[in-house]
Amino acid sequence: MHAEYAIFYQLSIVMGIAAGLSLMAKLFRQPLIIAYIISGILVGPTLLNVIHDQSAFESFSQIGIALLLFIIGLGLNVSTIRSTGKPVIATFGAITLGLGSISYVVSQLFGFSRNESVVMAIAMLFSSTIIIVKSLSDKKEQSRLYGQIAIGILLAEDVVATLALLYVSASAGNGSNGAVLTLLVKGIFLGSALTFVGGVLMPKLSKLFASSQELLYIFALAWVFGVASLFAKAGFSIEIGALFAGVALAHLPYAPAISARLKLLRDFFIVLFFIRLGEQLGINDLNSALIPALVFSVIAIISKPLLTMISLGLLGYTKQTSFKTAVHLSQISEFSIILVVLAQTTGMITRDLTTIIALTTIFTIAISTYLMKYDDELYRMFEKPLAFFERSKTKQEMRALSHYPLVMLGYHEGGYTFVRTFRRIKKRYIVIDYNPDVIDTLEHQHVNHLYGDATDLELLEEIGVRKSELIVSNISDSSTNRMLAKHITSANDKAIFICRAARLNDAEALYEAGAAYVMMPHFIGDEHINSFIQRNGSNKNAFSKYRQQHLMQLAGVSMTLK
Repeated sequence: MHAEYAIFYQLSIVMGIAAGLSLMAKLFRQPLIIAYIISGILVGPTLLNVIHDQSAFESFSQIGIALLLFIIGLGLNVSTIRSTGKPVIATFGAITLGLGSISYVVSQLFGFSRNESVVMAIAMLFSSTIIIVKSLSDKKEQSRLYGQIAIGILLAEDVVATLALLYVSASAGNGSNGAVLTLLVKGIFLGSALTFVGGVLMPKLSKLFASSQELLYIFALAWVFGVASLFAKAGFSIEIGALFAGVALAHLPYAPAISARLKLLRDFFIVLFFIRLGEQLGINDLNSALIPALVFSVIAIISKPLLTMISLGLLGYTKQTSFKTAVHLSQISEFSIILVVLAQTTGMITRDLTTIIALTTIFTIAISTYLMKYDDELYRMFEKPLAFFERSKTKQEMRALSHYPLVMLGYHEGGYTFVRTFRRIKKRYIVIDYNPDVIDTLEHQHVNHLYGDATDLELLEEIGVRKSELIVSNISDSSTNRMLAKHITSANDKAIFICRAARLNDAEALYEAGAAYVMMPHFIGDEHINSFIQRNGSNKNAFSKYRQQHLMQLAGVSMTLK
């Protein structure tokens, strides 16, 4: 086979196998990440041995990592990251002390040396940035409170991971006492430069780049790869560089457009990343490593979430926020493999420990993938016992993530008309919907949105519904609207809650539950109620009079029907 075609044929076979396994996973409703990793194991050296151009596939993996984290960075709110500093530091500290100590002691019990026990304890601390970020991205929950806390912890882990690599290198005589200080100086310099370029130069140049979709696309690729390369050259990871490249541009009005254009390219390379991960986990000599790997997997899956829930619970966060954050941290990282491989090459540890970490990584990633996919179902199943991790006064009562005077729940059924009205009122607004297709539409239309279920009361608290002035529900289900009406009116009696009903008795029930106005298609159209909102804004007295008129109309119709 000609050399120029080799990578093409390898790639075609790998993607064909991945497509077949992904189809099976979809039919059996399994996470696609598992299919990708299994594909990697199949094409690896222990089985089919398809991949021969290792450097090319490694480069593909790095591109996928960079694009994924760049897109996440584009969606990050710097002020939100700052606001989650306390829970991030406290939780990571708890994990470091608790899980690190447990892992060290268990390593000693298995007969590992002191150096091996230290490396094992460090390797157990890190959660998989790629797995977690991919899960949050797929569910479009990066902006949720638990998502922000999880991402913050990952950032803290990345910093410690960089220091761990320096520790391993220094232990082998490859580092110097001033390495950490030098890295800190480089980090400050790069951060300052990014802040200046992103905050001062880019707003002036962004219109030029955005004049053409192709130009914006090429600029985004050049920016993320350039910044990630600079960070890597300075001694940081590509992940950190790509993430901060996105954060530097997150404030630009064209950030959603950049994100949308890069997602398809990201998905292709991310598939190759997971295949590459699986290919590296084609491990020989499993017998001696299996039992320790199972023990450490149980420690990671139980101890890390438990420590996370205890820490966040003590800080006053809700049991749901604590649980969902904990579930997303319930694995160890692919970086742990990189760390132990480096330690092995320097002579700090033996090959046996590398095999144990590799097995532990794949076990925990596989299990946590299911935990993250079904986190809502698991929360509902264990909601009552989880109350143990929740204080009487929770964080959602102390502080909400944001405050939106205008809120719309569900975008269908005339959603665009309400968004147009919200914009004319010129107050902050947000649209909440759980349909990914709708979310994509909102992104393209530059509508401020959040992916989520309107029945998730914690989500409503996070967006500051207690301070909202006007809340419109485009949800057609009457029971859901009744629940929302009761919750909103009890949490915020000054808020105006507008919802829909198809039948007369449903409208009457919604008014009894506290709705300020109930839209009924055969009585009043969306345009009419939007005109009323534009004239009166969030004046509740005006809505009260309007409500009484509608109630009188409904009473008249009811008498006629009788």
